[in-house]
This record gives sequence, C-alpha cells and structure tokens, in this order.
Amino acid sequence: MKIDIRHNPSFAVARLSLDAGEQVRAESGSMMMHQNITIDAKAEGGMLKSLKRAALGGESFFITTFTAGAGGGWVDVAPNLPGDVVAIDVPSVGLIIQRGSWLANAAAVTIETQWGGMKNLVGGEGGFAITATGAGQVVVGCYGALDLTTLQAGEKLVVDSGHMVAYDANVTCTLETATAGIAGMVKSAEGFVLHFTGPGRVWTQSRSPKSLIRWITPQLGSQQGSGPVSGIASLGGLLGRD
Repeated sequence: MKIDIRHNPSFAVARLSLDAGEQVRAESGSMMMHQNITIDAKAEGGMLKSLKRAALGGESFFITTFTAGAGGGWVDVAPNLPGDVVAIDVPSVGLIIQRGSWLANAAAVTIETQWGGMKNLVGGEGGFAITATGAGQVVVGCYGALDLTTLQAGEKLVVDSGHMVAYDANVTCTLETATAGIAGMVKSAEGFVLHFTGPGRVWTQSRSPKSLIRWITPQLGSQQGSGPVSGIASLGGLLGRD
C-alpha cells in the first residue's frame, strides 16, 4: 500500500493506493474511492469485539475492507475535523491511538479497543483507546496541526488530555491534575493533564475537540429560538462567521 498525504496542513487527505488484490481497512464513511475498488463492511473480529469497539471505543460497529481489483485502485480517507494526517509504521511494541483519531490501516495490522485507564476516562476521552499491533502502517488524523515528540529514556512530556493523538505502547502515561487541589482546577479550568515518560514517540494535536465543544455549546444556547432546527441553523451561522 502506497500512502500519499495531500492538502496538508489544514485539510489533509490520505490517498491509499492499492495493487490488484491488496486490501486496506478503514472506518465506515471514508471520503472517496476509485471505481476499481470493492467494499465489504462487516463486524470485524466477531460480534463481541465489534460491540466493544462501538459501545466502548466510540468507533463504528462495522469496519470497511476495501479491495483493489485488476489494475489496482485507491481510497481517500480524512479526519472529521480539519487538520493533519500522518501514516505511522506500527512499532513492535504496538501503538496506542486516541479514539476518533484512527482512520485506516494495512490488512496486516490488527486494531483492537482496549481499556485506556482512568487517564482517558477522567480526561474526558471516553476511557477506551485503540491499540494497533502487527507489521504495517496505520493512518491517523487529528484536529489542527500534528506534532511528533521523541522522548529519550526518562524524558518527560506534559500534555492536556484533549491534545493527545497517539503514542508508542512502551511510553509510560500517567494522569495528574494540572493544578493543586480541586479549587485550583476549577479556577484555572485546566483540569487533568497526561504525563508521558520515555523512551518512545508521542503524537499531539494543536487543537482540542473538547475545547471546540465547550465553545460551541454556550454559543448555541445564546441564539434565539429552540429545538433541533434552530440549533442547527445557529451552528451554521456561527461556523460561517468571519
């Protein structure tokens, strides 16, 4: 599989070019594909794993498998929010991916939803993360710009939980409060942060979906009218402002 990242940095799209018979797995709702591609959407890994992925991990119940016919073809995938996309070679130790950031992976890579610990639950990201293992590449998207930090042994990095995208499974990740005590957290609105300790790689995003939601919610409430129709209209007006 050849991966070509286009339209960086703000509206990145990954084009996955496949040889005849080659496959790639992606989240349902991929953007676009070549006419020489066939689609098979199924509950990957069986019913129980699919339910776990959908109910707990926040991902689709179905995983779509794209297969190229004679002569090959391509599939385009992109994140839901505007931002960067990166193709990562899955390390031997595995890769931990924040829910919602996974876009696609080579057929030889296994994707599973696993308990990510209190650091994800308290941090507001749902408690569950995606683990990628196997030999191959995984395509990951983010909101805003994507940064890669390579930590040496014992080196530390502090990240707000809403800005985490992925990290090597051998990196130690712990949850701590950003300020001392509950009162300090309320006053500063910082909440919880993630402490990463190397060695290993950590990918972060410059913008936080949680912050976007916190900004949109009161804006919608301040608009005149009520109900789903007026709410959608108000949101459209907000996003269309200069």
